[in-house]
Amino acid sequence: MRASEKTPTLVFIPCFSGAPWSAEQLAPYGDAPKRTLRLPEGVDDIERYADHVESAVADLDDFVLVGDSFGANIALALATRRPRGLRALVLSGGFAANPVDSKPWKALMRAIGRARGPLYRQLTLRAHAHRLASPFDGEGQVPWSEARSRELFLANTPAASFGARVQAGLTADYVDVLGRVQVPTLLLTPSHDVLIGENASKIMLAGIPDAREVVLPRTGHMFRFSHPVGYATAVKDFLAALPSTRQDADA
Repeated sequence: MRASEKTPTLVFIPCFSGAPWSAEQLAPYGDAPKRTLRLPEGVDDIERYADHVESAVADLDDFVLVGDSFGANIALALATRRPRGLRALVLSGGFAANPVDSKPWKALMRAIGRARGPLYRQLTLRAHAHRLASPFDGEGQVPWSEARSRELFLANTPAASFGARVQAGLTADYVDVLGRVQVPTLLLTPSHDVLIGENASKIMLAGIPDAREVVLPRTGHMFRFSHPVGYATAVKDFLAALPSTRQDADA
């Protein structure tokens, strides 16, 4: 075994919109090596999203996955595979299994996911933006709103991809394999999250062996957008506490 001191690459995995993390959201991480990506379109299975990310990090031998919301579920799926080079995991506003347990609500989500054209733009995206909102969005470092959430999806998320991701989120379930995550894990949780609820982080906290949770006060599900500095500070504090070296077996 040979110990070498490295700065891991931070790999930022997008939320449900599929859009790469913006320069504004990446700036608070300073000079740290960073990489982000766009989610593939029309994919309805979390494992296939994890395949996409795994290919994107194949050249990295030391990295941290930072997944937000839907991206957290993708990051978790990849972490359960124990990829070579994974140093740590950050999951914000995420879940190990679909947090919606109401059959009528699941059916409604599937119906909404099938909407196209004006129905998608005017009904589906307005309803989704409302579910994403919190009372604290407007007081963030970047004031956020339901209108801005809808604009994010209008600009980045075709209706077919929205529907496919609804299906992927509804069918994903990693609760029974959380113990396969063998790296330090930060669960970064907003204080107000109607979309995900309170139990999602509790399930991951109980199932991931080296997991800890930080709740950011006066934030909502869109806190990566509304509170990029506070969000990044929590991530950087977590990373600063990691061992500065990692052990790699010689080939």
